[in-house]
Amino acid sequence: MSTRRFFTVAVLVSLLVAGVASYYASTHPDGLEYVATQTGFLDSAEESATADSPLADYQTSGVDDARLSGGIAGVVGVLVMLALSTGLFWALRRRGSPADTRD
Repeated sequence: MSTRRFFTVAVLVSLLVAGVASYYASTHPDGLEYVATQTGFLDSAEESATADSPLADYQTSGVDDARLSGGIAGVVGVLVMLALSTGLFWALRRRGSPADTRD
């Protein structure tokens, strides 16, 4: 299997998992929220600085269906991470390594 085909399949599977699996994601609080509730300090938590962002709380603002909203947020997250990691890869790759300059 070629490298290009492998990465294409990997991206498609990632998008599928992010879009579909998030549809079935648990609505229960994560471990930190659970412990905060059990120990009684959850009420002292402050709102995040990014609480008003378009993808806050793993949801997409403006989309009323909670499951669809979560799926869109998952797909956007995969695409953002793909863009960032690809950009970092290309930036580091173009710099070259000291081994490339040897005779």
